[in-house]
Amino acid sequence: MRRVLLLIAGSLALWLFVALPARMLGGGDAAIIFSGTALLICFVPAVGTLLWASRGLQKHPEQQLMMILGGTGLRVFFVLGVALLISLAVPYYQGQTTFWIWLLVFYLITLALEMGLMLTLRPTKA
Repeated sequence: MRRVLLLIAGSLALWLFVALPARMLGGGDAAIIFSGTALLICFVPAVGTLLWASRGLQKHPEQQLMMILGGTGLRVFFVLGVALLISLAVPYYQGQTTFWIWLLVFYLITLALEMGLMLTLRPTKA
């Protein structure tokens, strides 16, 4: 649970660090809306795969590589699927390249945070 809280805090801090200056530099409210949506889309699977990995490594530490690769595949499928649905179904997001750029930025940010936290899950050898 501590790692999930660190992921939440790190993601929100980086969102504030990136989105607020983007709003002030001419992105307006759209920068906050697109970045917030991108953060939420990327955040949900990151928490899920982090929880899956932490539980799985306690039982089967030899499957760490499979969990990381499987989690990455699930994350990509979820993020791209939800983002595509939003961009097709919600008129505000249609044709907005800015939304896809924010999605890429927050995908990479949450991926880096999650991988860093997963590396701390590695079991120690006695």
